[in-house]
Amino acid sequence: MANTKHHQILIVGGGTAGVTVAASLHRRGPGSLDIAIVEPSEIHYYQPCFTLVGAGAYDMAKTRRPERSLIPAGVTFIHGAAKAFDPDKNSVVLETGDALTYDYLVVCTGVKLDWDNIEGLSATLGKNSVCSNYSPLYAPYTWQCVQGLKPGSRAVFTQPPLPFKCPGAPQKIVYLTADRLRRAGALQACDLQYFVHAPVVFGVPFFARELMKVVARYGIKAYFQQNLVAVDGVAKTATFEAVGGDDKGKRTTVTFDMLHVSPPQSPHDAIKKSPLANAAGWVEVNQNSMQHVRYPNVFSLGDVCSTPNSKSAAAVRKQSPIVVRNLLRMIAGTPVEAGYDGYASCPLTTAYGKAILAEFIYGGKVTPTLPFDPAKERWIGWWIKTTGLPIFYWNYMLKGYEWFFKHDTAFKGDAA
Repeated sequence: MANTKHHQILIVGGGTAGVTVAASLHRRGPGSLDIAIVEPSEIHYYQPCFTLVGAGAYDMAKTRRPERSLIPAGVTFIHGAAKAFDPDKNSVVLETGDALTYDYLVVCTGVKLDWDNIEGLSATLGKNSVCSNYSPLYAPYTWQCVQGLKPGSRAVFTQPPLPFKCPGAPQKIVYLTADRLRRAGALQACDLQYFVHAPVVFGVPFFARELMKVVARYGIKAYFQQNLVAVDGVAKTATFEAVGGDDKGKRTTVTFDMLHVSPPQSPHDAIKKSPLANAAGWVEVNQNSMQHVRYPNVFSLGDVCSTPNSKSAAAVRKQSPIVVRNLLRMIAGTPVEAGYDGYASCPLTTAYGKAILAEFIYGGKVTPTLPFDPAKERWIGWWIKTTGLPIFYWNYMLKGYEWFFKHDTAFKGDAA
């Protein structure tokens, strides 16, 4: 028989957002707070380093920790997945059939990777030189594929339709592959092709200009408004469809010796079909307060919410304190505040040992944290990406510490 249990604050999703919110609440709220986290995975991954794993610059084992080891003492860990949401009854039903009720709900389930939206992809992923840094199952195989490139090889890379998590990830592996070939003296003899669904290489013009210089420097062929629709791993072909321009609807098939796929992504089905979702399937929140627009006792953050920012761990770092403060305000009977400005950050690895630190808020306004030109490739960006941020993530952010340097919202360098 199905059980029903009640929790004061129910957090659905134990990834970056869920653990950060739980830890911050545990640190800041009264000791009597009853908090529970629902999460189906026993393993927690630091996903931003998957790109580095695929480039042979990071050990896969360092990206993972047991989920239970990250849950703060006193917070209930419910190992399971949500099947249905009924916010009118303050209820969440799990796949086991058990129901959980709540006073306050925090939804941070992340997104799912829609491999099956591309014909033939699932059947060949992880073999036939078809790889992806978007999954811990396949990121190590990316490095095998990169190592297999030799003079005369063609490497093809894709970027899916927005929104997807870490908008810089699809191109980071392109640059790192190119740099490895350059160091081996094989870049000129190879053919690197990057097929991008968007009409630009990056959504923030200030950084897009710099990234196009990187594309040109490596001799990468970039094709815009192109969407991957089919893969034949055995024949080593990838088929793309033009999504804009004069050739809209036209299909092009290319051969490859390596294909790196960044898959299309969407909310989980339980979210899409719930009353919490907007027309596109995302949890519909106020973009500044992170509070649901129809259900005041519901908040959402991270990749699954409707805020129009880049989906990244850096965004969660800024969203989490707003959610925590607003939950505590609601419990205390005071009004919520609107404090999230759309901040996101993306360390764009342009070579081994170099990265551009792209930081920006709503509207694509550039807001650097460090006091130097954010457009330049620097070794400090690489150190931050490979060493600084993982330490910060495990030992500071997931422990509920919130203080961080302010980003410069008065920066003037982002004129077109």
